[in-house]
Amino acid sequence: MPELLPQPARDEIDLSIVFSTLSDPLRRTAIAILAGLPDCTERNCVSFGFPVAKASLTHHFKILREAGLISQIDYGNRRASSLRRDDIESRFPGLLAMLVKELEQAGGIEKAVTATGKR
Repeated sequence: MPELLPQPARDEIDLSIVFSTLSDPLRRTAIAILAGLPDCTERNCVSFGFPVAKASLTHHFKILREAGLISQIDYGNRRASSLRRDDIESRFPGLLAMLVKELEQAGGIEKAVTATGKR
């Protein structure tokens, strides 16, 4: 049976934690990608194509969930992540639009994903 992993309630999402979380380019790119998809789209962390180890991806997505930016459902053999669009827009109007715009200005998804592996 699918299990929703722990996440903060809408009113517990803290701006300083969100900003700290989004300071990482990989996490910022993941949120921008999700923001550009239809509501309730679920993706697993590997499907983004980031050039980092699966363990690193798992860690990054845990940080995103704990910050309140995504929800994760554990299906037993995989986890799916989805953007908490309504909660983010309610708490921080315009944040997602800024992230999508930044992604577009950086050259799009493919370029941003490739760049996340270069440090």
